[in-house]
Amino acid sequence: MVNGNGQSGKRISDFQLISAYQSNLVWNGVTTTDTGRVFVCFPRQADEAGLRIGEIRADGTLIPYPDEEWNKLSANQTTRPTFIRVRSLRIGPDHNLWIVDTGHLQMGPESIVEGAKVVVIEVETNRVIRVIPLDGVVKANSLVDDVRITPSHIYLTDAGAPALIVLDRQSGRGRRILEDDDSVTDMRPILAEGQILRYPNGEEVRIHADQLEVSPDGRYLYFQPASGLMSRIDTFFVNDVTLLPANIAKQVKLFVDTPGTGGTTIDADGNIYLSDINQSRILKITPDGKTSILIADPRLIWVGAMWIDEAGFLWLPAGQLNRTTLFQPGRSAVVYPVHLYKLQIGATPVRN
Repeated sequence: MVNGNGQSGKRISDFQLISAYQSNLVWNGVTTTDTGRVFVCFPRQADEAGLRIGEIRADGTLIPYPDEEWNKLSANQTTRPTFIRVRSLRIGPDHNLWIVDTGHLQMGPESIVEGAKVVVIEVETNRVIRVIPLDGVVKANSLVDDVRITPSHIYLTDAGAPALIVLDRQSGRGRRILEDDDSVTDMRPILAEGQILRYPNGEEVRIHADQLEVSPDGRYLYFQPASGLMSRIDTFFVNDVTLLPANIAKQVKLFVDTPGTGGTTIDADGNIYLSDINQSRILKITPDGKTSILIADPRLIWVGAMWIDEAGFLWLPAGQLNRTTLFQPGRSAVVYPVHLYKLQIGATPVRN
């Protein structure tokens, strides 16, 4: 059960930060339909049972989506595909719900055969209409992370084995590009709430190609590791299957020196919104690379994948991921409930 209320708080911004829903489960992504349905995803660890994808009903009730069976872990993905470890979700340009499942039980090389996949759900019927297996484009240490969809292609990031993955939308076949390129490789510490992000054993966390966005006109693909340095490339070069890897890499340009990031989104004017997980704020980056602070608030702890709805609200899942047992020795430091905030920014959404 999640609670919905109109709670608001004061901060240094003229914007009003609204706590739309609260939960005792850590979420890391949100998306909404044009009719107002709200879907969230949960970064379950290891073989932890429970929701991977949930829908928040108008009364605040959280239900498994599309049903309980898809949210029950199955080790045999061939006979019964289910969600294993969901990293992201979004309503695509086709108005369907697109979901990225890493196929990994936890951060690391142990993956379930045929577990890495993209799942497409028709929200009008709540029915899974397509499962795109990613076995042909992932490696043993892959961690497929985020997705964007255009009329012709599907773009994904690989946060484990540094690369971008490009799929033909119709056939589902694809290839890896920018393999181990500096632009997709996490080479500096990830800072969250003033601390270097580490695993419980003290090892520094490395999250490679993580966030990505497509410009509203489809011309540019923006991407970055979780520690920052956002790059940009013309999608013409990304989509051209005849180009050699070295020639694609030459087309990558540094766009903005960004901080450690939990999630991004983009509006119809091409402005990118990015969560700064170190300073608990949201940055706005214009198409020409100018950066400003949209809002800074101590409650915005590790804001994950954001979303702009049809009413111009920016949705902010403040999941406190850095405080979970994935990165904390011994016990969780999460302060419950976690909040799903929204902020009226007057922006027009773009669906990709």
